[in-house]
Parts: sequence; structure tokens; C-alpha cells
Amino acid sequence: MTSLGPNIATWIDRWAGHQPDALAVEFEGEQTSYSQLANKIGALANWLVESGIEQGDRVAWLGPNHPFALELVFACSQVGAITLPLNSRLLPSEHRWILEDAEVNLVVSEDSFCEAALEAANGIAVQSLSSLVYPLMSNPAEQKGNSHDPLLLAYTSGTTGTPKGALLTQSALIANAINSFHCHDFTTKDRVLTFLPLFHVGGLNIQTIPALLAGASVLLHRAFDPGKWLRDVEEWRPTWSLFVPATLDAVAKHPDFATADLSSLNGLMAGSSTIPEAVTRPFFERGIPVGQVYGSTETAPTAVIMRVEQAEQRPTSCGKPATLCSLRIVDDEGHDVSRGQTGELWIKGPNILAEYWRNPEATRESITDGWFHTGDIGHVDEEGWVYIDDRKKDLVISGGENIYPAELENVLAGSALFVEAAVVGIPDDRWGEIPIVVAAQDSGKAQDSEAVLKLFTGQVAPFKVPKKVFWVDALPRNVMGKVLKHEIRDMLKDKKL
Repeated sequence: MTSLGPNIATWIDRWAGHQPDALAVEFEGEQTSYSQLANKIGALANWLVESGIEQGDRVAWLGPNHPFALELVFACSQVGAITLPLNSRLLPSEHRWILEDAEVNLVVSEDSFCEAALEAANGIAVQSLSSLVYPLMSNPAEQKGNSHDPLLLAYTSGTTGTPKGALLTQSALIANAINSFHCHDFTTKDRVLTFLPLFHVGGLNIQTIPALLAGASVLLHRAFDPGKWLRDVEEWRPTWSLFVPATLDAVAKHPDFATADLSSLNGLMAGSSTIPEAVTRPFFERGIPVGQVYGSTETAPTAVIMRVEQAEQRPTSCGKPATLCSLRIVDDEGHDVSRGQTGELWIKGPNILAEYWRNPEATRESITDGWFHTGDIGHVDEEGWVYIDDRKKDLVISGGENIYPAELENVLAGSALFVEAAVVGIPDDRWGEIPIVVAAQDSGKAQDSEAVLKLFTGQVAPFKVPKKVFWVDALPRNVMGKVLKHEIRDMLKDKKL
């Protein structure tokens, strides 16, 4: 079979040829060289084929950060299969919906998540990580995968509250890596410390996969721990690490932050949401610049970049379009607006999604002539710097996690604790945003905020649960009866919550 182009695992094979003993991945004291990583990927690809996985099949991973999550991406690229990283913070019922929608063929689970995986799988084959044994030096499987094949299926909830699977090809991940190379100036000398979850495209694709494609080294943390991060910056000497606002804030407030040796860092990057200047200032004061990456699951995600050497002068800008991306700011009719004027950001480039999984209607609504509609509102100044002003969609991004009000409002529907209710996001210095319930009270009943928040117990993942309830006489609506959430947010600005 003639390949239309190399799969991304060949990049690891090439580095294994050029620098076989160079460190690729380190995790909890275990070091994996590039030659060892190439062998692991090839052996895992063999195991997938022997397990019945064919080109186009979906293989899900459930667990915390682990080198296997990276090995699976590259092994699937060899086989031509599609990897689906599951958000380990979701409930089994939420996982089940995704697994059934994607018609997953196999779930691999870290041991501590095996019970949850079995509950969610509902008959789909589940393999625990500890029982997954395969010889490292077996003959390589036939490499059916090529750069045009779909590789990553990442689920992101829509504004209706129903998850959508963004399908990214191998070429999209390569294009994203090129954008990342030019954002970070990655070389084989770089060392990347990754702690953000690999089930998000941010943790997976902003630095981690690009670093490996560049022949650099990755230190992987199972989960975020600010003290451990500071210790490993001193001991492992990384050049880069990726943050969201909540993790920046946690590190800056750690008692060891002021004295820790951070001199190895070229800088930090921040993404996943708008970045409050207050959380980056402590790092600039310590001489550590914090750049930004703007994008979404659908853009793989690197679409707009603020390189670290330019970041301090423009702390409220997310940068300029990445190397392989083009940007438009358009009005409601899809016409370009003038510089300085506000409109929706549209992104075009080889890194955007191929489609939403088996959802042609959503695909048509989100892509126009190759331009992806981000749903974010912003403007570009006279020098070409991009600023995010608001969200056209009602998405709440809290600590780097996407929270969709419609899903939470479905839980509230039908409750007798209030007349009507809506969920909106409000700014928060630590988390970037937090979701809150705004409820219209029944004059004949007492306001019971605790009972309202208890409605979410067991219905949604804990990180999605609103933090507070704000009571009003009535929700603002337009003449068509639609709740005006921008008016709710405006109303809350002057209120002490």
C-alpha cells in the first residue's frame, strides 16, 4: 500500500535514529530514551492490531497523566486508528455517552480508573494498563496510517450541552506542532515540564507532542502539584511549562515561590482561557515572562500566539496569528470588520478540525469555506495584535475546564426551588471564571441556596458544580422570551456575591 504521507510516529523513529539515547519522556523516576520510545510505540501498534483494531477504529484512554497516553497517540498513528482521550474528571454516565457516540472499539484504563471504565463501557472491551503486556522487540506492524488519516477525537461540549467530537487528522497535529515550534523555538535542547491533563488538547498539543516531534525531552507529572512543580524546576531544569490561570495563581502563592531557582526557564506559556494580568504579574516580577496561546479543541489548539519576548508589553493581548493560521474578525453576516472594531474570530489553517464526529449539521454551522467560527468576540488593533473581548457562546472556562451552562440548566429544569434559573460565568481571580446559578425567587417560598446546589450532586462532575446562587426577582428576557445572559452578567458586576 502506498502511503499518502508519513504518520507522526515516523518522527519518533527518525529521532531514534539520530539520537537513540537522548531522553524522550521521564515519569516518576523512569526515563525513556527515543530508541526505547520508538520500540514501545511499535510494540503497542502490534498489540492493537492483534487485539483486532483496524484502520479508523476508535481506542479510548482513561486515566491520569501517564506516558501510555502519549504512546497510544503515536501507535494509533501507525495503525491508522483514532485515539480518544477521556476526561478523567467526568462521571461514568458522562463517559458512557461519549463512548457510545464515538462507537469506541476498545478502552484502555489506568488501574485506579478500571472500575469506572467498566461501568462506563457498557459492553465495550476494557483493558487495564497493568495487564497490558506486549514484547518490546516484536516485528513492527504494517504502518497503514498516513498524515491524512484522522488521529485524535476530542470531545468538547456544545452550547446545547450535548458533547461534540472534534476530529483532528495527523496533518492537523503536524501543523499545530509547526505553530508551536515557532511559538517556543523548540530544539532538541529543550526540556518541557507537563502537568496539565493530556485529555485536553492544551496539555497534549501546545507543548508536549510538539516537543517530542522536535526531539526535545518531556517530564510528565501525573497531576498538578505546585510544590512539586517548583522542586522539579530546580532539579530537572526545564526550559518551558504550560499553565492555566488557576495553576499560575497556585504556584505564585506557594511559600517556596519567592526563593525557588527558576533560572532554567525560557518562559512559561498560558492558555485555555483569557489570562488575568494579576496571575501573570508575579512571574514577570521574578523575571519569568508568560506568553499566551489562544485556540480551542477545534484548532488543535494553537491558533494565535504571544511569544514570551513580547508578552510583558501587551499583557491583555493573546498575540498574533500562528505561522500556519489566518485570522478574520467578522460581523454577524460574516463580513470583515475594520481594525479596532469588535466581531467574531474566524480561524483558517491546516490545524483546524476535519469535522465534528458524525455531526454534519454542526460542521456546516461551524466552518465556512475552511474558516472555523470560534464563537469568541474580539478585535485586532492597528499593529495587528489580537484581543479577546467576550464570548459569543455562553461557555464558562474555569481552571482550564470547559463548563457549558446548558448542561447545568438541564439539571435545574423542573425544580420547585425557584420559578426560573440560568447559569452564567463570572470572573474569578483564581479560576479565571466560576459558574453561578441566577434564580428567580418564588415570593411564597424561602431562598434555599444550599438545596439548589445539592441538585447537582451526582448529576455532573464536581468541577462543573456552580459555586454560588444569586437570587433575583426575574430573569431578563427579550421579546422572544430568550434569557439575556449578557444582561445578567452586567447586572452582577456591581453586586457582591
